[in-house]
Amino acid sequence: MIIARSPLRITLGGGGTDLPSYYRAHEGFLVSAAIEKYVYVTVMRPFTEGIYLKYSQLEHVDKIVDVQHPIIREALDMLGFRTPQVEITTLADIPSGTGLGSSGSFTTALLKALYTHRKRHLHQEELAELACHIEIDRLGEPIGKQDQYIAAIGGITCFTFHKDDKVTAVPLDISMDTLLDLEDNLLLFFTGFSRSASGILKDQQVRSQKNDDEMLNNLHYVKELGYRSKESLENGNTTLFGELMHEHWEHKKRRSGGMSNPKIDAWYELGMNNGAIGGKLVGAGGGGFLMFMARDRSKLRSAMTAAGLEEVRFRFDFEGSKVVMSS
Repeated sequence: MIIARSPLRITLGGGGTDLPSYYRAHEGFLVSAAIEKYVYVTVMRPFTEGIYLKYSQLEHVDKIVDVQHPIIREALDMLGFRTPQVEITTLADIPSGTGLGSSGSFTTALLKALYTHRKRHLHQEELAELACHIEIDRLGEPIGKQDQYIAAIGGITCFTFHKDDKVTAVPLDISMDTLLDLEDNLLLFFTGFSRSASGILKDQQVRSQKNDDEMLNNLHYVKELGYRSKESLENGNTTLFGELMHEHWEHKKRRSGGMSNPKIDAWYELGMNNGAIGGKLVGAGGGGFLMFMARDRSKLRSAMTAAGLEEVRFRFDFEGSKVVMSS
């Protein structure tokens, strides 16, 4: 039995510039952080032939082509399971569709487990690129490369997405005091809305490919905010970082009509009036988690809890995708 896990993530600046429709023309940049909330994938060889899958649904099929789960189907096909005899189970600390990059986390954990099952080693960047290949190239999802790379590598990492599809990953150079400040004062609250990111990201992809000036200027500005967020954190100025988060959110909302809704706007305003320096929805938008940088975390927690939002506390993950059991 092989058990692999990959961390979920939060974006600290520059989100949205990791889509091929943008970075292949303009180069992308963002700062991302892996958190100690995980997607787990178990792979084992059952006693009988066939493919046994346990996720939000159950599947038992004989051929790869009959697998309904698209990522598992493509992964098994890519690895060449010609006479399949495999059982795959997946679990997650936080449900999918909540803006924390669960699809990329699942794909990297799945590949890590399958390659270990096959006694083959993958480097972190190789794992990330294979996960991108499955989701973007084979399945045609209108997504970026952030989730797969931060899940594979972990840490708090600056990513540059080059025009030739290469990705450069450099750890954010911050002090331990700043790291602890972020862990103490970055607060996540679940809005209760789960959604698929594909619709919002598809709109961004199409408009970017059409050189829509409004969309491109928005993304250019968000990328610049990513650089400024990096600089503020490396200088230990978390107050400025929080203010940049607010600026980012204001621009992010203009990118798509589906980015927010009246309830989310009301909760955001409540947070800003009760101890938050700045905040935003994590992920593509439309639901998931509100993340705030707090000036007064006790006041912010009380206000958001009273409004019915559940907080998820977290620490950062510095291991990335890893095998936690092999027997």
